[in-house]
Amino acid sequence: MSSPIDWSATAAEALEVLRAYLRIDTSNPPGGEAPAARYLGGVLEAEGIACEYVETAPGREAVAARLPGDGSRRALMLSNHLDVVPVQREFWTVDPFGAEVRDGRIYGRGAVDMKSVGVMHLFAMVLSKRLALPLRRDLVFLAAPDEETGSDRGMVHLLKHRPDLFEGVEYSLNEGSSGMDAFGGAPAHLFEVAVTEKAMSPLRLRVVGTPGHGSKPAYDNPVLPLMRALRRLSEWDRPLRFTDATRDYVARLHEAGLIADDRDASAIEAAVKTSPDTEAAFTDTLNVTIVRAGNKNNIIPAVAEAELDCRLLAGHDPEDWRRQVVERIDDPRVEVSFIYDHEPLPAVSPWDTDLARVIQEVLLEAFEDAVVVPATSTVGTDNRFLRPRGITSYGFIPCLLSQAERDGFHGNDEFLTLDNFNMGLEVMFEVVRRIST
Repeated sequence: MSSPIDWSATAAEALEVLRAYLRIDTSNPPGGEAPAARYLGGVLEAEGIACEYVETAPGREAVAARLPGDGSRRALMLSNHLDVVPVQREFWTVDPFGAEVRDGRIYGRGAVDMKSVGVMHLFAMVLSKRLALPLRRDLVFLAAPDEETGSDRGMVHLLKHRPDLFEGVEYSLNEGSSGMDAFGGAPAHLFEVAVTEKAMSPLRLRVVGTPGHGSKPAYDNPVLPLMRALRRLSEWDRPLRFTDATRDYVARLHEAGLIADDRDASAIEAAVKTSPDTEAAFTDTLNVTIVRAGNKNNIIPAVAEAELDCRLLAGHDPEDWRRQVVERIDDPRVEVSFIYDHEPLPAVSPWDTDLARVIQEVLLEAFEDAVVVPATSTVGTDNRFLRPRGITSYGFIPCLLSQAERDGFHGNDEFLTLDNFNMGLEVMFEVVRRIST
């Protein structure tokens, strides 16, 4: 990828922007993303790019900017979120909002999810302006709040109240999938691009008991049947599920030589299970994330509850999933219900597009053995609100993330290597340049 850009200087500049961005605590809840929106907007405004700040709730803002093209092609949106999940500081070995650079890594909440990608988007805009690229399509930058708690005060709000921001948009790039530096235990340059995502169907387990004094034998303590239910769920061995998307995924990896035999179920399972991220794309996942009961040590609680993060593969009806959970628990005392109403089943973006071809071209120039495949995101992203609007939306983090980096999503000591950050800056810009000029 030949370029007039001094990438060493640009990477150093972008790193300082990322460090300042990471130091802004946008933990959600409560959110408070307005300072981060203003910071990113300030970087764009310093380049002469006009920005708009959209308040979605007190202290919560999105920042939007548009570089106009000649109108011969529809717009490309670079979409990212400002908020991050909360941290438990006592379990971090570094300051989660210190943006410390150590041993070729940058640490901080948001380093991979997804402030680094937001800066890649930001610099694609900045460099396009500095180079005065002859844009054939508008470039739209959108950094939204509230993605980490469902987007009601973020993308959902913007689509409802500011549809003009999305006017003329053909493509959107966001998070959802990335490159991986290994597959099946072997080194690889495997890049997944998410064209859809799993459906979120979180469940609540609830048991009602009889409260009483903690000093006496308790024969109706609701915590105990809840514990038994959670144990049964934790021991539930569910086989891999093959959908049209995962069968196509396996076939493409077979063609690329990353899976020796795409008809050998045991070999596929062994390869898939070397990474929890890959395994999640082949199974309906269930994780206990919240357990609560009681309000005082000497009172038998009246109610015990647990919340489960559940994500379903395409084609799995949520009500059928709830029924399977009920059957697995096998205890009529345990009430199983959905935490919130179902979202529509995820839409799928087409893969046979100019943007997909550009992504593949750029990655194959960067790595001649790159394997680029459409994939299903195992996490929820703001793309799920854009696809039903007819916007072709891809989850694309242009980095070769190690398993340790992928484990940093919502984890302790989240980090991104500087090599990955620098690569992401170059790849993102080149994709934007080629699809837009």
